Amino acid sequence: MAERVTLITGASAGIGTELARVFASHHHRVALVARRAERLDALAEEIVAAGGAKPLVIACDLRQPDAGDTIAAALAEAGVEVEYLVNNAGYGLFGQATELDRGAQLGMIDLNVRALTDLSLRFSASVIKHHGGILNVASIAGFLPGPGMAVYYASKAFVLSFTEALHAELGRHGVRVTALCPGPVLTEFQQHAGFEPGFDTAVLNVSPADVARQGFEGLMANKRAVLPGLGIKIVPLLLRIFPRGFVLAGVRRVQQRR
Repeated sequence: MAERVTLITGASAGIGTELARVFASHHHRVALVARRAERLDALAEEIVAAGGAKPLVIACDLRQPDAGDTIAAALAEAGVEVEYLVNNAGYGLFGQATELDRGAQLGMIDLNVRALTDLSLRFSASVIKHHGGILNVASIAGFLPGPGMAVYYASKAFVLSFTEALHAELGRHGVRVTALCPGPVLTEFQQHAGFEPGFDTAVLNVSPADVARQGFEGLMANKRAVLPGLGIKIVPLLLRIFPRGFVLAGVRRVQQRR
């Protein structure tokens, strides 16, 4: 039988790096995917130094249409099969949708939606074969309308809906599927998106390491969704209480303060 790996995208920074660490610490051999090869190499060395199995490093840009083929070829060449898939790669952009660069926003869809869907479907047979799991990193934004980050919020709504559907479809095969839905977490995300961390980040105060740990534990427990931290768990409840128009106006006011 081929060696099994946990494939983690967006592993070069933030929550992705922490997910790689937590899976490796639980004796998973990880396959690390991101654009920045030097960061992946450094993380791989760190994992080996901590006693983990040597990671497989796959440097590629998931926004490219052939990224899935590149990853599949690298895995085949290494003689490994995907047991767990962690779709973490993604980014957001802050600003009015009609004023932001259209190509950059379409690239966001390519990464946040198309690549995640491609890898989930491409490796589903392998995950089923090994009775593994899929962890898709969504966001609390997936529950909300997002004026000021319209495409990002919409992309995470897709991730949440798609993951919940896979949870229902793949459960009969003994496969775990979980959506990890963090709130604001202090990573490189804010700088790339074009805004400074705000009051919400300080109040919720959940570290990338805590998010990753809770995501791993939630996946292993086959939770449909994981909302890390106490404060963020209130959001779905509030959405049941307040009208959608009220929520929309509230999100717009928060974004305007940025």
